[in-house]
Amino acid sequence: MEVARPAGRIALVLLALAGFGAAACAQGTPVRPEPSAETDLRAGIAFTSRGEFDQAIPRFLAARGRVADAFALEFNLALCYVGTRRFRDAIPILSAIPRGARAADVQNLLTQALVGDRQVDAAWKAFQQAASLAPQNEKLYLLVAQACLDEGFGELAGQVLETGLRNLPGSARLHFQRGIFYAQQDDNQQAAREFQRAQASAPGSEIASIAAAEQALIEGRIQDCIRSARSGIEAGHSHYLLLTLLGEALLRAGATPATPAEFREARAALEKAVAVQPGYFSSHVALGRVYLALGRKDEGIGQLETGRRLDPRNKAVYPPLAAAYRSAGQPKKAREALAALAELNREDASRTGAANGGRAGYVSGKPTGDKMPQR
Repeated sequence: MEVARPAGRIALVLLALAGFGAAACAQGTPVRPEPSAETDLRAGIAFTSRGEFDQAIPRFLAARGRVADAFALEFNLALCYVGTRRFRDAIPILSAIPRGARAADVQNLLTQALVGDRQVDAAWKAFQQAASLAPQNEKLYLLVAQACLDEGFGELAGQVLETGLRNLPGSARLHFQRGIFYAQQDDNQQAAREFQRAQASAPGSEIASIAAAEQALIEGRIQDCIRSARSGIEAGHSHYLLLTLLGEALLRAGATPATPAEFREARAALEKAVAVQPGYFSSHVALGRVYLALGRKDEGIGQLETGRRLDPRNKAVYPPLAAAYRSAGQPKKAREALAALAELNREDASRTGAANGGRAGYVSGKPTGDKMPQR
């Protein structure tokens, strides 16, 4: 199951990646596969499935033009570029893939790449095409909405979710995602309604447990969050978001090595979350804090650096990373972390100013107004 939280798109972008079939992408003269290239393709897919996009890209590039399943290679290469924020490298690849059985998936990923490149009008057009091809594809709306939230396009995210819920009104995951959307807009009342709708749409499910815990965390009811997460886990749900919520809530409630039972529970939940989904930012950051509290500085810094690699624009990683480097006697790296945070703050201030000066509006499902400024 895939659901999104703030800064969750790197985890969500792990669509699956193999088994598309050569027939779906055949074009021109069939390629005679080369064993070494097929090995590179399989290795690239394995790296991609674990969220190790940087390691996957050279494998795909080495195999290009020498494998039977060109679609699998090109799509996964583009996915890795999106996962590493190399949006302008992904866009021409996706634009060149012929329409076929996976056209909706291609348009889905193309929309995310265009959002990342701040081509808002083109992204909206690509999204509409994807939605017309696969109106019942829940993942389409989840992924595109999260991409919009990650890039600060809240209005567009709202329109994407509205479209999704028009087509899938009973989707618990879309209600959950709209709850996240409202929470990011600081509208906790609307967020609570959406989390409740998610629970009502799928009572007793994994997503219902996650929604209950998320709602409690956002509202500052930390003990309720812990109870909801524990209850879901005891019911047999082991989604990485539920495990991460439990670990984060226990830490917020004051779990430290001085409270060994709660601290062990937090550590175990976070270590399992990282094992289940290595591509999720928040699990690594929280686990890094656990290791630092245990005095395991190298492991703590390693988890924080993994979090930064997964989502370098997420500001939450930089203060603990700077503190960890200072504690480890590496003041230069501490300064570099703080400088990266300052740069993100400057970029956000610039982006907000530009948006206030003429952000595109989205009315009745159609983009209006001026284009967003391009990078």
